[in-house]
Amino acid sequence: MLTLADVYQALTQTSPEYAARIPITRVVIDSRRVEAGALFVALQGEKHDGHDFIAEALARGAAVILAEARGGRGLGPNVHVIDCINRGVAGLQPGPPSPSEREHLRPYVFLVESSLRALQQLAAFYRRKFACQTIGVTGSVGKSSTKELIAAVLRQRFVTLKSEGNLNNEIGLPLTLLQLNASHERAVLEMGMYALGEIRTLCEIALPRIGVVTNVGPTHLERLGTMERIAQAKAELVEALPSDGYAILNGDDARVLAMRDRTRARVLCYGLHSGCDVWANEIESFGLGGIAFTLHWRDDSVRVRIPLLGRHSVHTALAATSVALVEGLVWDEILHGLRDESAQLRLIAVPAENGATILDDTYNASPASSLAALNLLAELDGRKIAVLGDMLELGSEEQRGHQVVGGRAAQVVDVLIAVGKRGRWIGEAARAAGLSAEQVFFVEDNARAIELLRTLARAGDFILVKGSRGMQMEQIVSALARAEMS
Repeated sequence: MLTLADVYQALTQTSPEYAARIPITRVVIDSRRVEAGALFVALQGEKHDGHDFIAEALARGAAVILAEARGGRGLGPNVHVIDCINRGVAGLQPGPPSPSEREHLRPYVFLVESSLRALQQLAAFYRRKFACQTIGVTGSVGKSSTKELIAAVLRQRFVTLKSEGNLNNEIGLPLTLLQLNASHERAVLEMGMYALGEIRTLCEIALPRIGVVTNVGPTHLERLGTMERIAQAKAELVEALPSDGYAILNGDDARVLAMRDRTRARVLCYGLHSGCDVWANEIESFGLGGIAFTLHWRDDSVRVRIPLLGRHSVHTALAATSVALVEGLVWDEILHGLRDESAQLRLIAVPAENGATILDDTYNASPASSLAALNLLAELDGRKIAVLGDMLELGSEEQRGHQVVGGRAAQVVDVLIAVGKRGRWIGEAARAAGLSAEQVFFVEDNARAIELLRTLARAGDFILVKGSRGMQMEQIVSALARAEMS
């Protein structure tokens, strides 16, 4: 368990003796989640400055605060202030407190130059206290699903910690690592990025021994400028691996496969052809009933049926299998983990009003993941409706990416609802590819999409809802699902 001594040692390289006996119950960046004994990290966000909520965190029982010096004024006499910038300490008495004093310990406020760097420094120090092996997962599409399935498989043998939700950045990954305890044997960590150098920083904190790269696509092209720079950013994971580690690479993606020349680690490739180390063929999709395929590894061939949806999920299963094999798991363990229904993260079937079924794929969107979702929709028997919204951060590929999705939608759907300014490109491309004006609807927001669906949807329909995270298209799913339950 994290203690006050860990904070002291990470930030000042020294610690009072009694600090090891003061546990920290949790680490949070949202003052509303503070509980007695928590550590609150005051971060400057896009909308809010955590320093404005220090008083609230203290009132809720925070035992420790990490704050920048600019936010440490006016704390009053009821806190211990540890100045990590000038190494000064105010209000801290030497020696261990007496039992009566320990019951009423004042909170500790560590003043630092950067709260974010202090959080990362603490996480890096704390991670090194444990022998737990870490597995890093990155890629433009599918890293969350891959992380979930890897964790599900590894849990068959190891006590496994994993990133929750989308805690995959310079804040989320440290928060995940600070949940480690002595029982954990493996940690599966999703690694996202917006710029060059960010994954390298995450690796310096987490020390991954295994790295998985799912693919390289135009997600974040707006920020990085070229596909080559995106590949360079993703390759930072394999570059950080030790020589006794493993780089698990998608052998069907040329940019990912090229990363085998950028790592000291041993390389294992997975894909849909026999040139890969772990590969699959004879793929069958059963719509909402999952997928089946034959999995090959060396002299072994195993027929697999799992509940993941869509043919694209075969790559997810192959990545998880590859990690399991290098970790020494046997087939019974691997197959049991692959069948874990809780690992189905991205695309989920939700019963909706009027007897329709919503395919909720609102987690995020890119051209590749949208095409995969449309391919699944094409396999289902029934009238098909797609509600497709803006795909963000595609840079120079923005218009073309939306048009490619629109062209595929025209081959699959009976009705298309295009949501948002960029979504209009999807609808226009679908009409150019053959859908009639009566089949394509253009709406500005989710509210109008909900109104249309309540008019158009009927029993037996399958309704795909997909858009980038910023479009908040889960609002559509929630509205229709609630209507059925009311």
